[in-house]
Amino acid sequence: MPTIKELFDLTGKVALVTGGSRGLGKEMAEGLAEAGASLMLVARREQWLTPTIEEFRSRGFRCESALCDVANPDDAQKAVSLTVEAFGKIDILINNAGVTWGTPAEEMPLDKWKMVIDIDLTGAFLFCQAAGREMLRQGSGTIVNIASIAGLVGTMETGQHISGYVAAKGGLIALTRELGAKWASRGVRVNAVAPAFFLSRMTEKALEKTLSDVEAATPMGRIGQPGELKGVVLFLASPASSYITGQTIAVDGGLTIV
Repeated sequence: MPTIKELFDLTGKVALVTGGSRGLGKEMAEGLAEAGASLMLVARREQWLTPTIEEFRSRGFRCESALCDVANPDDAQKAVSLTVEAFGKIDILINNAGVTWGTPAEEMPLDKWKMVIDIDLTGAFLFCQAAGREMLRQGSGTIVNIASIAGLVGTMETGQHISGYVAAKGGLIALTRELGAKWASRGVRVNAVAPAFFLSRMTEKALEKTLSDVEAATPMGRIGQPGELKGVVLFLASPASSYITGQTIAVDGGLTIV
């Protein structure tokens, strides 16, 4: 029987993290590297990607990077190919890249709807597809899709108006179930994490207006703190969760249970 240390050990594993240059994506990548994984970080902007790579390398992490528009099929395939070229394989995919757009549904511009769906859902699918091919070929791999509790529950009129984001994250949770079912017998596990509010570039403006309401609605009485995502992502990426697939874990301080 494996020890706890062995169950959470990623030594020799290779992880690709989308949107891994800053914020929550960087935190997740850090956790995987701390557990021993080599990293391929992809992001849209070099201004955040390069400093993160330099920081990680200074800490002894083995990592490479690539600029990427996750909604572009060629970019997605290139990122996976570069990962295999650099490290010889891909064991873990963290689909973290995402955007949102806040407008009431009845006023949502179609181009903004498409932008959110293309990045948050289609982009995740493209990476699942490209990385999945490699994982299925090698007979092993784990995919962790970063969804949101917005894909699990609705909000009242006084809540945020993010219908595109909600649709994309709900679709990502459904895609997680489908791929988890389809690929399980071929050695590839697919799970999702659904965070509630964590302070990030995406949420900071909304939290300026809604922080007290969110805290009041959350059984634990607060939003998520730094470090509270990387543990659950490591769990789903590691052998510790070897009998789990197609599942979505809410990291929300109990917000979705009341």
